[in-house]
Order: sequence, then structure tokens, then C-alpha cells
Amino acid sequence: MSITEYELKIELEGIEDPDIGEDIVTLGLVNDVTIDDGTARISLAFNTPYAPSEMEIGNRIREVCEEAGLEADLRAHAGAEHGFDDEVLPRVRNVIAVSSGKGGVGKTTVAANIAAGLEKRGAMVGILDADIHGPNIPRILPVESDPGVTPNEDIVPPRSDGVRVISMGFMTEDEDDPAILRGPMVNKFMMKFLEGVEWGQLDYLVVDLPPGTGDATLNLLQSMPVTGAVVVTTPQEMALDDTRKGVQMFNKHDTPVLGIVENMSSFVCPSCGDQHGLFGTEGADTISEKYDVPLVGRVPIHPDFGAEGSKGTLVKDDDSEVQDILEEMVANVADRVGEANRRTVSENTADEPDDALPTEVED
Repeated sequence: MSITEYELKIELEGIEDPDIGEDIVTLGLVNDVTIDDGTARISLAFNTPYAPSEMEIGNRIREVCEEAGLEADLRAHAGAEHGFDDEVLPRVRNVIAVSSGKGGVGKTTVAANIAAGLEKRGAMVGILDADIHGPNIPRILPVESDPGVTPNEDIVPPRSDGVRVISMGFMTEDEDDPAILRGPMVNKFMMKFLEGVEWGQLDYLVVDLPPGTGDATLNLLQSMPVTGAVVVTTPQEMALDDTRKGVQMFNKHDTPVLGIVENMSSFVCPSCGDQHGLFGTEGADTISEKYDVPLVGRVPIHPDFGAEGSKGTLVKDDDSEVQDILEEMVANVADRVGEANRRTVSENTADEPDDALPTEVED
């Protein structure tokens, strides 16, 4: 005798979210379950493509269906009813802000590798270089063409090995020309970048913010549905002081801090492979512990970063010794985005009646 929809739902209650620690049915992550001709069609309130944890949950669901003699047909749907904004950037699933309390900590390098790493996993990704005065993204992600313009004058981003890129660097005649702009003009450019870009369908939009806690960051938080922020620091105490302020800023604006990346965490000797803490060791751990924010990556100093003649990101460089470290960082960030999204679903569906799911009917 084949399993019923109600019985399958009961089986799904045995699958625990690996990050949150509750079962996926209680969390409201199962939108609908139907069984037709040996196929279980299951709609999940997932919004984080290629996040390892969500892929793990999907595999567990397939195992449960297989044990029940069913083929699994899994679909993802998460919208306004789950707490997601469908008016601002309706075709962009997730906005990841990459921030730092001060300059010179390698924030742009981290942002570019997160974007390229997510694209490498199979996601549709864009990156917005919001550092108006110091636009360095085009140097790390060289584009294949000039930006385009739609009939209604929206900017069409060029691509860099699959990643769609917008930067102030495209607006200057020479790459060494400074952007000499006062506050109001900076805000004008920011709003154009926020509202006047035709990104198309994106799974992730990575925003490389200018350092500090100034207007550009505040404009972003007030104008965009930011899924969460990644804060970049180095191990020195001076950088950590400013990083704490950045974490506090996101907390005050109810923006989840997805994690801390400790850049330049150590120096990897290219000849012997030994690691040396040139700027101290494990400094970011103090922030992680104080604010209960995970450390999603430690990125070492390595000659591959900024090497002469290098183009593109090291997360896509199969010959780089730091590729594995960067891939782990990207996976951790994706999982943290997924956790934040699934918590949003749970918060917005926990008190609603479970009409979409099958219920037991007595004869």
C-alpha cells in the first residue's frame, strides 16, 4: 500500500535543518506536498540557490521519498507571503553587503571572490561596486565589454567571467581619474546604481560598500532589502576597533551580520608552506564571541593576491594554493544567507494555519 501525503509529511518532520536545529515542517519550510502517479511533488520555501545546507536538506528529502518508493520532484518558492520584499529589486533573490570598518583590509578582494565563487557554484550573480571614490572591482573582475543602456536609460551591466558588474570605474575616462564628488553627488550616483540598473534575474547581488559607516552604507540599508552583511577585518586591534563599530551599525539597522572574514590572517610562505601571524593571530575571534557572529573565513596573505599579470579571482584559479580557502569561505557565506532566509520564513509563517499541507481525514 502506497504512502499517503499525510504520512509523507510526517516523515518530513524527521528532517532537521542543519543550521537552525528544528525540523523543516515546524519551521514552515514545506509549502505543499502532493503525490501523483508515484511522484512526490514538494514545494519548499527556499530562497538561497546552491547553499550547501539547503542542498543537503534537498538530498535528505529525496532519500525519504526514495525510502517510501516515490520519485521526488522538488521545487522552490519563497515570496512576499514568506516575508521577502517583492517590490524593490523583485528579480534579485538576495543582497549581500560586504563591509569593513576601515580601508586597506582587503574588502574588495573578499567581495569579488564571494561573487565569483557563488557564480562558480552555478548561481546567477551580480556585483555592485558602491565605493564611489575607490572603485577597484573592475581591476579584480575585468569586464568583457562596456556597459549598455536600455531605452529607458537603465544601465545594463557588462560581465566578468559570468558575473555582472557595475562600478564607478566605468564612468571615468581613465582608470586613474579620481572621482572628485561631494556628498550630494555621491548619493546621486548611489541611487542610480541602486535603482537604475537592469540586473536581470539574479540569485545574489553582492554589494562592495565603501569603508566605514557613512552615507553610502546608510543609503543602501534604507533603499534595499539587504539579506545580510559580511564584515571584513584584519587581525590588528586598530582594524578590530572599527569592525566592532560596523557590526553595531548593522545591528542597529536590523540587518543580520552573516559573518566575519579575517583577511590577512597569516602569511603563507610560498617556499616552505609555513604560516606566520604578521598582524597578530585570531583577532576576529574576539568579535565573533562578543557579538555571537560566526567567523566565515580566514584568508591568508599570499603572493597570488595581486600577483603581476593575474586577472580574475583566485576562487576560480585552479592553480592557486588559496582556492580551497576561498571556496570554503563562499560556502559558509551561502549557508549563512540560507539560514537567515529560512529564519525569515519561519518568523512569517509560524503563526499561520497550515492550509497548504495535507491533513489526516477520518472516514
